[in-house]
Amino acid sequence: MDNLINVFFNPDIIEKVWPFLLQGLWMTLLLSLTVVPMGLAGGLAVALAGNQGPRWLRWTTVVYVDFFRAFPPLVLLILIYFGIPFLGIDLPKFVAVALGFLLNTSSYYGEVFRAGLESVPRGQMEAARSTGLNRAQALWHVIIPQATRNVLPELISNTLEVIKLTALASVVALPELLNNARQAQALTYNPTPIVLAALMYLVLLWPVVRLLSRLEHQSTAVR
Repeated sequence: MDNLINVFFNPDIIEKVWPFLLQGLWMTLLLSLTVVPMGLAGGLAVALAGNQGPRWLRWTTVVYVDFFRAFPPLVLLILIYFGIPFLGIDLPKFVAVALGFLLNTSSYYGEVFRAGLESVPRGQMEAARSTGLNRAQALWHVIIPQATRNVLPELISNTLEVIKLTALASVVALPELLNNARQAQALTYNPTPIVLAALMYLVLLWPVVRLLSRLEHQSTAVR
């Protein structure tokens, strides 16, 4: 047991690396608070373009969604960070990561929002227009709130995946939690920093998992 603790839960190493991992956690939180709203906004725009736009725009969104859902996010991130500089554009690490995640997550959020928009009866738009609202107002005040409520568990589930996806930012050495944990592990020759980072991810995501489970149970009960 002592050997197990020394290898995976070494208290001396925890004390030394804790501030470093905490810095990585704040970067992970900052990245999540950036890419999740961007992905939601981008996904909603994609869904509206595919659901309400002209035919050419709908086909464009289909290609966009299919392409970025099929393209591995890790490869996309590497391509953006290491490839764009050859075009004479030098993106900061955080911007490159945010851009890569925006392209990837907006395609998934777009599919979720599209399903939500299609779940709203067509009569809701006609009813909203009959009250004097124009099309944009009807979408914003009537259709989108209903669509979001109908797919809220899926949105939260996708958000959970996005937060876990931020660990990929370590591939471009962005100082987020996993990157800092790997550096600490390399310096200490001990897996304790990785185990500690895993526990920090667990504490961060556990409330979201519980919220998702509650919403899924409520959705099942309503049906």
